[in-house]
Amino acid sequence: MIDNTLFKDKKAVYYTLGCKLNFSETSTIGRTLQEAGFRTARRGEQADICVVNTCSVTEQADKKCRQAIHKLVRQHPHAFVVVTGCYAQLKPEQVASIPGVDLVLGMDKKGSLLDYLTSLDKREQGEMVTIPTKDIRTFVPSCSQGDRTRFFLKVQDGCDYFCSYCTIPYARGRSRNGTIASLVEQARGAAAEGAKEIVITGVNIGDYGKTTGETFIDLIRELDKVEGIERYRISSIEPNLLTDEVIEFVARSRAFMPHFHIPLQAGSDAVLKLMRRRYDTALFASKIEKIRSLMPDAFIGVDVIVGTRGEVEEYFEEAYRFIESLDITALHVFSYSERPGTQALKIEYKVTPQEKHRRSERLLALSDAKQQAFYGRHIGKEAVVLLEKPKAGQPFHGFTDNYIRVEVADPAARDNALVRVRLGGFNEEGTALVGEIV
Repeated sequence: MIDNTLFKDKKAVYYTLGCKLNFSETSTIGRTLQEAGFRTARRGEQADICVVNTCSVTEQADKKCRQAIHKLVRQHPHAFVVVTGCYAQLKPEQVASIPGVDLVLGMDKKGSLLDYLTSLDKREQGEMVTIPTKDIRTFVPSCSQGDRTRFFLKVQDGCDYFCSYCTIPYARGRSRNGTIASLVEQARGAAAEGAKEIVITGVNIGDYGKTTGETFIDLIRELDKVEGIERYRISSIEPNLLTDEVIEFVARSRAFMPHFHIPLQAGSDAVLKLMRRRYDTALFASKIEKIRSLMPDAFIGVDVIVGTRGEVEEYFEEAYRFIESLDITALHVFSYSERPGTQALKIEYKVTPQEKHRRSERLLALSDAKQQAFYGRHIGKEAVVLLEKPKAGQPFHGFTDNYIRVEVADPAARDNALVRVRLGGFNEEGTALVGEIV
């Protein structure tokens, strides 16, 4: 039993790296500590505890994690430092050896931080509380509000896919999930807190149901019924798990937005085989066509990795032409990073850093052109925008149902309000359309 008086008015600092799922989990950790008596440290205050939630998707991510930990230790030299997340799970000894780190929590212990806070006294050496990833079976729930208007509902964790380039299954464990009943209850709780939009997050959410015998389509059908939630967005879903049934449901649902985020990773069938992905370009193209046939104005974001081992110039050119042919909205472009222990290291052909950069620039330019064209098609139309509180001196902004960013400079604008606007031209930076409330 935790004595909450130990932590009354103690100050906490949180630092998150990586994916939306990590941000959601950090928010839940923060809420747990707040209930135990902690408060978030204000600017300039010395923290009593620092919590770092790490990522390890690339070598650069590992480096950023180490830099963040060192910086926090310098800024808060007397704080109790806790490190959790993917980097902590994959390399706990390395993390524990960083000067100033007191506690390293494995992936399954994120939700149990308070159980290990018997005091906030600094330790001579970092303590590690981890188990082998293959033994992780616990699903740690999370439904939390980020810094913006929307909430993030974690429905699934882990991955059973073992793509050749990826360490996520080794960091987060096998696929597991919460029950539909528990997730619906969390969504109701978010609605009671004033949430109007929820992003459904996970590692491989289309694989939902492995531990409960339920299905993703059944989950989203039940979530759609929750009163008070006006919008849901599906964060990312594998193309082979994005069934026609799911697409058709989103097209006719009450609250699921016409917004998809689908990882392609490579536009060459030869590279997809090297990656050990579970689909080919024909299947991917058919999913885009299905979405467009039912939701012509849907936002479709696509993940692509450039410079993977084995991606010779011919394969990249093939991929570029394929991606160019797709009726998609935008690309999220990542450069391949070597990860220890992955099967991709057995592939001989390596792409130089300079070539990776060149390929990234080409795809980013293609993405910009597609997104500008998508935005441009909507100028002059009316749309409903969920407004978000801006930074000081900035206009209100928000997103349409199909994820067009809109700026609204109007005295009537209010945070977390759904307003109908007429979409004008681009803002000065070309990053949003200017909206006028109607």
